[in-house]
Amino acid sequence: MGSISLRNAGLTATDTLFSKLDIVIAEGDRVGLVAGNGKGKTTLLRAIAGKGELTEGEIICSRGLRIGYVEQDVPAGILDMPLYDAVLAVLPETDRASDSWRVDVVLVDLEVPDDLWQKPVRELSGGWQRIALIARCWIAEPDALLLDEPTNHLDLGKLLLLENWLERAARNIPVIIASHDRAFLDATTNRTLFLRPGNSAYFPLPYGKARMALDELDAAAELKRERDMKEVDRLRRQAAKLTNIGINSGSDLLTVKSKYLRERASKIEDNLNELHKERSGDIKLSNSGAQARVLLAIENFDVTTPDGRKLFRIDKLHIFQGDRLVLLGRNGTGKSQLMGHLHRAMTGQDVPGIRVSPQLNVGYIDQAMTQLPNKLSPLAFITGQFDNGDQRSKSLLAAAGFPVEKQDKPIATLSFGQRTRLGLLALRLSQPNFYLLDEPTNHVDIAGQEQLESEILAHGATCILVSHDRSFVRALGSRFLQIDGKRLKEVDDPEGFFAATVAG
Repeated sequence: MGSISLRNAGLTATDTLFSKLDIVIAEGDRVGLVAGNGKGKTTLLRAIAGKGELTEGEIICSRGLRIGYVEQDVPAGILDMPLYDAVLAVLPETDRASDSWRVDVVLVDLEVPDDLWQKPVRELSGGWQRIALIARCWIAEPDALLLDEPTNHLDLGKLLLLENWLERAARNIPVIIASHDRAFLDATTNRTLFLRPGNSAYFPLPYGKARMALDELDAAAELKRERDMKEVDRLRRQAAKLTNIGINSGSDLLTVKSKYLRERASKIEDNLNELHKERSGDIKLSNSGAQARVLLAIENFDVTTPDGRKLFRIDKLHIFQGDRLVLLGRNGTGKSQLMGHLHRAMTGQDVPGIRVSPQLNVGYIDQAMTQLPNKLSPLAFITGQFDNGDQRSKSLLAAAGFPVEKQDKPIATLSFGQRTRLGLLALRLSQPNFYLLDEPTNHVDIAGQEQLESEILAHGATCILVSHDRSFVRALGSRFLQIDGKRLKEVDDPEGFFAATVAG
């Protein structure tokens, strides 16, 4: 029976990320690993896989346990290899000729289309590259599986494919999944570990139910802290009162009792637990508002590829102030093409068929954050783009999760999560009244996703969203447009689209 045990495990970088972690992950345990960006998830997975170390404690695996680890990045050495060869290369060289059939089995099991098998990994979409990494891991027949952000770059179809594959193929082995996708965690895990600097929390529940249990735990901890602080205040006031009476009456007994009360207050204070707060940086938005009721009107418009190939047609569509419109469609149907056409029209270019209110001020981010100048530093970008001055810009960056030492480094060196936060900060500072958001939650941790949802709702922001994050779509959408064949149609909710995607 395979298992992974963590005993007093801890990790300290500049700050303590987690400590005193004691859990056992056994066969059939599928653990969702949840923490903010840069809070130790990847380091813990690497340590379990034998590719890194913790600063304290130990990791004990069952004798002979073969651990499969799927990292976030594609190894540079396989980028120019055909997909088939990249998977085959994992096998011992002496076995490749006789066991090449195993590559076929894995690729078929992961539903990789035949026409991709001989395509260089570099030319695959980001989603198929993720599937390729999983195939490379699975062909080695691991006894335990570690997945680091496996849903990055996956469209909804591949995401659901992965959910089904995990349920079918990895059901009876220990699995640990680090992910910010709440719906994916709910579908694939039966346990949840929330990494925290103090007391990490481990529940035998999938993410949604575990999150409710964690909120109850945090609420109880906050209530206890408030009661303890009141008790400390009461004891100190009582001690001061007894001290004064003791001095005035010359009573040594009252002085001793006063000392005892102060010591008791100090002991309670020393044992007060700091309440956990996610500190990956605030996400804030704004809405400069507009008087116009209709901000965008589209009539008789064909969405086309850059070479002019028609993807679908919009007969008539009006977007009103306050609409939160979600665009639904499989990959390749033209969602990003439409977003590009809209952005061009909103930034002053003539796009026949699209009418934009003169009051509209667009804030736009795309999946790759192409609006960020990679060679500049965050500080140079923010100070150059917005008239806030050095000191104000430094404060804004710090609040968004950029410590001073990262503010002068090139944007290209930042993690994807940090780049997204920088893009969202720039979005806010541009003071838009219309948000055009293409996969805005890519690489953003759960706390950040929830902040983004809250900000859009709180400001009554008008927006068009493209997202494969089902939790995000369900939380925000007020109108839903689905690309169906060669037409765009409005639907009541996204559930029909989700169900049809599951069905294939």
